[in-house]
Amino acid sequence: MPRPVVTYWLEFLDEALAEAEDVARWYAQQSSVAAFDFDDELEAAIARIERMPYAWPPHERGTRRHLLHRFPFGVVYRVDGNRIVIVAVAHTSRRPGYWLDRLDDAE
Repeated sequence: MPRPVVTYWLEFLDEALAEAEDVARWYAQQSSVAAFDFDDELEAAIARIERMPYAWPPHERGTRRHLLHRFPFGVVYRVDGNRIVIVAVAHTSRRPGYWLDRLDDAE
């Protein structure tokens, strides 16, 4: 018997969107190819999260994190019913947990 299809509403916190744009700008200053590859990988990660939000393991305080394969960043998100909130596009080794104060905005 086929499973019902769940449609998720995806949104970015303003800070997470700004982080993604800052990272893309930084890569663009280094190399247009790197910037394109980062954007491509980030978009693919977000599409996977939207399709299968529970596929990535629990992270901190009710979030999940999808790590990018070729770049040292993770997409931190929270699932609430049929809503997915991107909380951060965080570097994997810089300032761990800096985004935790955003969780109130993700509810």
